[in-house]
Amino acid sequence: MSMPRVESSNAPLIDLTSVSHTYGAGEAAVDVLHQISLRIERGEMVAIVGASGSGKSTLMNILGCLDTPTSGSYRIDGVETQSLDADALARLRREHFGFVFQRYQLLNDLTALGNVEAPAIYAGLDAEQRGKRARQLLARLGLGERLDHRPTQLSGGQQQRVSIARALINGGEIILADEPTGALDSQSGDELMALFHELNVQGHTIIIVTHDMNVARHARRIIEIRDGRIVGDRSSGSSPSANPGDAQTAPPVGRAIALRRKNAQPFAFGRFVEAFRLAMRSVANNRLRSFLTMLGIIAGIASVACMVARGEGSRRTIMDQIRQFGTDTISIYPGRMAGDLRASSIHTLSLADVRALQAQRYIDSVTPEVTSLGTIRVGNKDVSATVHGTGADYFRVHGIAMIEGRPFDESLVESNAPVAVIDEKTRQTLFGTDSPIGKVVLVGNLPCHVIGVAGSNAMSFAPGTLGLYMPYTSVMSRMTGSYNLQSVTVRLADGVPSSAALAGIDKVLAARHGAIDFTTFNSDALFQIATASNESFRVFISSIAFISLLVGGVGVMNIMLVSVTERTHEIGIRMAIGARRSDIRDQFLIESVWLCVAGGVAGVALAIGVVSFFSDPRSHFYMVLSFDSIATAFASAALVGVVFGYFPARQAARLRPAEALTRE
Repeated sequence: MSMPRVESSNAPLIDLTSVSHTYGAGEAAVDVLHQISLRIERGEMVAIVGASGSGKSTLMNILGCLDTPTSGSYRIDGVETQSLDADALARLRREHFGFVFQRYQLLNDLTALGNVEAPAIYAGLDAEQRGKRARQLLARLGLGERLDHRPTQLSGGQQQRVSIARALINGGEIILADEPTGALDSQSGDELMALFHELNVQGHTIIIVTHDMNVARHARRIIEIRDGRIVGDRSSGSSPSANPGDAQTAPPVGRAIALRRKNAQPFAFGRFVEAFRLAMRSVANNRLRSFLTMLGIIAGIASVACMVARGEGSRRTIMDQIRQFGTDTISIYPGRMAGDLRASSIHTLSLADVRALQAQRYIDSVTPEVTSLGTIRVGNKDVSATVHGTGADYFRVHGIAMIEGRPFDESLVESNAPVAVIDEKTRQTLFGTDSPIGKVVLVGNLPCHVIGVAGSNAMSFAPGTLGLYMPYTSVMSRMTGSYNLQSVTVRLADGVPSSAALAGIDKVLAARHGAIDFTTFNSDALFQIATASNESFRVFISSIAFISLLVGGVGVMNIMLVSVTERTHEIGIRMAIGARRSDIRDQFLIESVWLCVAGGVAGVALAIGVVSFFSDPRSHFYMVLSFDSIATAFASAALVGVVFGYFPARQAARLRPAEALTRE
C-alpha cells in the first residue's frame, strides 16, 4: 500500500491526535490509552515516564508501529498510519525506527554482527554494504573485537550496545528505547545515556520510555503518562537537543538512509536468498528436530518411489507377456462363441479361408494351425510332446525367432515334407548341448529331420511340456488323417486398427460360410484389458502412497506449528526490525519445503537401494525405478512442503509484532 504524505512541509516527525487504544471487546474491553495528542519534532530527545500499567508501553508500541490505535490519527513524517497495511507499517519501521529494548531482544542464534545486519537484510542492502556498515557501527560502539560472539557470550552492557548498533544500521532516524537501563548496572546505564546524548547531538530523534525519573531527566523534554492519559509535558532543563538541521551533516542518519536507498536490491530475489539463508540456519540450529521431521517424509517418499517402481515392474512384466502373443494378431476358431459345445462338429474353417484372408490388404500374413499329441523318440529316449502343425508364416505371425537353423518354407509345406522345428526345451531334453540340426527324430512312427530350433514366447508350449513344429500338411496327411483346421491366426499389416481388421475378417468369413460359425480372439483386447487393470493397480498404489505422504505431511505441519509457537518471540523481533509478513512467511515456508525436499532426496536414495535388490526381471518383486518415479517423488516432496508448510507459515506471518514480542 502506498504511503501518502500531507502537503505541509512543516509537518512534525511524529504527530498523534486523539489516539485511543482498547484491548478486548464488549464487557472485557479495557481502555489503555485515552485521547492522546502528542507532537515530537525532528532531533528532539524525549522521555515518556509512567508507572507500570500507565499505558507507556502501549504508547511506545503505537509510536514504533508495532501496534495500531483503536481510534485517532497517527502520522509519521506526514504519513497517516491508520490506513496502512502490515507491510507498509513494516516499511515505516525499517525507514524511520530503531528499537532499543530493556531485555535487548537479540536473536540468540546470530552473532553480534548477524544481529546488527538483520534490519539491513529486510531493507534490501546487499551483503557487502551491510557487513561493512555493521562492522563500522560495532567498532564505533567498542565491540570491534566481539563481532563473532553470540548474545550469551556478551555482558548486559555489550548486548545493549549491539541493540543500539542494530537500531542504527538502517539510519535510526527515530530511536525508541524501552527501559534501556533497566537491566544494566549504574555505570553501564550512565554510559548508555551518554551514548544517547551523542546520538541525539548527531541528529537522531531519541524517545526513551521509562518509569525512572532519574533516567528521564537526561532528556530535554519529559512527558508524563498516568492511567492512559498524558498528565504532564515539560522541559527537563537538561542540555538542548540537536537542531533538526544537524541531521544533514550527521553520519549515522542522512548517510545511512541514502546508502540503503542507493544499494537496496530492487527485486524479490535478494529477499528470497536471505530468507533461504535464515531458514537453513534455523534448520541447522535444530538438527535433531529437523531430522525427526524428515523421517516421516523419508518413509513417505521411499514408499511412493518403491510402490511406483513395483507398479512399473509389474506393468512391464505383464506387457512383455502379452506382447509375446503378438499385439497385432487375431486368432480365428470354429464356433459362434468361446466355449461353444458344437465347435468340434463345425468344420467350415478351411484352407480356402486362409487364401481368402491372405488376399486382404489389411493382413500381413496368415497361418493355419492344427495340434496333435504324440511321442518323440531319439535313440533310446522317448518323450511325450505336443506336435504343432503350422504354415510357413507361423513364426512371422507370432514373432518367434530362430535360435539355430531355419524355419520350414512354403515349398516344404506344399510337399508334406517330414521336417520339424523343435523348441529349446525339447533340444535340451533330447540332445543336451549337441546341435540337433540335420538329425532325425521319430514323431510317432514318422521319421523327421530337424531343421531348426525356435525360441519361446507366450504361444510356445506350456511349462513342463515338450513340443515341435511341423508343416500342417505333414501333420494332417502323415499323422492325424484329418484335414480340418483347428484355428487360423493372422498378423495385421502395420498401422491397421484391430477393430477395422476384425470387421473385415468377420465380413469375409461370414460371406464365405453363409453364417457366423466362428469366433475371434484379439490380442489387442487382452492388451487393453491388461493396461486398464494396470492403471487400476497404479491408482491403488498411488492411493496408498498418498496416505503415506499425508501422514508425513501432517507431521511436518505439526512440527512447523510447534516451531512457530516456540519462535513467536523471534518473529516479533524480526517484525520490529522491519521484516514484512512475506519475509516471515517465506522463511517458514522455505524451511518446510527444504525439510520435505531433503527428506525426498533421502527417500529416493533409500528407494534406489531397495530397488537395486529387485532389479532382476525374473524376480517376483521386480521393480523399475524410472525417471518418472524419481520426478514424482521429488514433486510430491515439494508439494507436501508447500501444502503442509503454508498454514504454519501464514500463521507466523499474521502475528502482531507487539503481541509476539511479549511472548517468551
